Amino acid sequence: MSTAIFTFCTLFCLSVAITPAHAQNSGGPLRPFKDELFSNQTVLSTDDGGASNVIDYNEMRDINGRDESPERRVKRDYVDLSPKKYQAMETIDAGGRALEVGRVGAASGQAFTVIFIHGRAGDRRLGMNDYTFGGNFNRLKNLAVANGGTYYAPTVRNFDEKGVADIAALIADARAKSGGRPVILACASMGSFICYGISRDQKAVSDLKGMAILGGAVDPDFPKSAYVKAKKPVWFTHGSEDKVYSAEQQATIFRSLLKAGLSTRFTLYKTGTHGTPVRMTDWKAVLNFLLVH
Repeated sequence: MSTAIFTFCTLFCLSVAITPAHAQNSGGPLRPFKDELFSNQTVLSTDDGGASNVIDYNEMRDINGRDESPERRVKRDYVDLSPKKYQAMETIDAGGRALEVGRVGAASGQAFTVIFIHGRAGDRRLGMNDYTFGGNFNRLKNLAVANGGTYYAPTVRNFDEKGVADIAALIADARAKSGGRPVILACASMGSFICYGISRDQKAVSDLKGMAILGGAVDPDFPKSAYVKAKKPVWFTHGSEDKVYSAEQQATIFRSLLKAGLSTRFTLYKTGTHGTPVRMTDWKAVLNFLLVH
């Protein structure tokens, strides 16, 4: 048995009938948006009482077959530009901190808020690009606007205490402007440093409804954080062949949280690499889970 296959099997080995992922994640308050293109992912196996699953990922199909120009521009069928009329690139004052953000949706009174944190060398433009990552950010925009929510993609200039403080201020600002409605924080790659920093901030934790980690770093202290103590939900997505952050170590953290009684999920993309979760994460399934738990 190859090392790659052995590692994969040590993560999730309980095989089940191959079924579309959306069949297992259909419940929740958000209305569908292009589910036949984004949510129709094949589940290869499931484990942990249904809390974890392995998704079939194939680069030739999921990049070359999906993109007009691989990794640069998705095919037009995957994109709906209607949210552009509710979109702004702006600098906002959040708790006295000037933050550059991309915003899609209302500036106040929103039904919920989603904040996406990019990784190293990124900025707000990454999370606002409609055509890269297979159109997945465009889907997130549409899910937000169609359901009365607001999506923020801020520029994070520092992945340290200052960056954490900036995002904590944005979370508090979004919650206040929405009248106390749910705020969800999603962090990709090195952006997970921000999520983990927020998880140790008691005030920020009280303002959050849920958290998603996409191909993120492994924080051994996360299970001891204020966020986990508050029993708030978290969803991890990861590529099995990620060479930057270990899928196996992240799965170990996930299982420790599950054992502690946290509402948590883990999606592993078989053969996926570091950037796969940003392209493949089923935003409707993730947001629905975080909003109702």
